[in-house]
Amino acid sequence: MSMTEQVQEVLDKLRPYIQRDGGDVELMGVDEGIVKVRLLGACGSCPSSTITLKAGIERALMEEVPGVKSVEQVF
Repeated sequence: MSMTEQVQEVLDKLRPYIQRDGGDVELMGVDEGIVKVRLLGACGSCPSSTITLKAGIERALMEEVPGVKSVEQVF
């Protein structure tokens, strides 16, 4: 399984929690361990989106997918 597939699998597990708050996350790509995602819906304009991105999504990806270095938000 490629890193991109592994990242997508983790995002799919997190998606219900993000959607519960009216948002969503879309994988834009993985480049040399840097995961690029776009936060959609309520997450796009939420002041807590940076916390969601770093404390939630990035932490989960770094724990579950070897080689992930960081997560960046794409606008």
